[in-house]
Amino acid sequence: MVEAKKAASDTQLSLTVNGQARGIAVEPGTTLLEALRDGLGLPGTKKGCDRGECGACTVHTDDRRTLSCMALAAVQEGKRITTIEGLEQEGNLHPLQAAFIEHDGLQCGFCTSGQIMSGVAVIEEVKAGWPSAATTDLTGPFTIADLSKAEIRERMSGNLCRCGCYPNIVDAVTDAAGRR
Repeated sequence: MVEAKKAASDTQLSLTVNGQARGIAVEPGTTLLEALRDGLGLPGTKKGCDRGECGACTVHTDDRRTLSCMALAAVQEGKRITTIEGLEQEGNLHPLQAAFIEHDGLQCGFCTSGQIMSGVAVIEEVKAGWPSAATTDLTGPFTIADLSKAEIRERMSGNLCRCGCYPNIVDAVTDAAGRR
């Protein structure tokens, strides 16, 4: 539990963050990004554009991608939040984290946590059979075998990399999709 000085206008929240019950008091305008970084001490989620355009702040809320700079913390009550810090399990990297290292999917590293969180969501969305704007055949089921590089690029298009590591990021997602 985070013990912070609570103002009269603060809202007390109960969240499950990376599998742990957490409590935090937030002001009404506090974003989920601010609550995670400043309130709960989880610096892996990055503040890039602060306008929902770059994807550096991507986290999962109830297993769905969320741009945490655009989500108010106060409306996350009772939700399950996963950040980059919550992907590794028992000292083992998530397959996409390992693939990013193997495929050199990062350079400066600023966008990496958001890229990885989106990539994990892409793989889960494909497993659930969700098509994308790049899906050519919407009449049949969409499977992991249909996950082409064009599909990955489309599905990851909300995450920007200033260093231009896109080919390596796509290769890492392709590799991790095969590992899961």
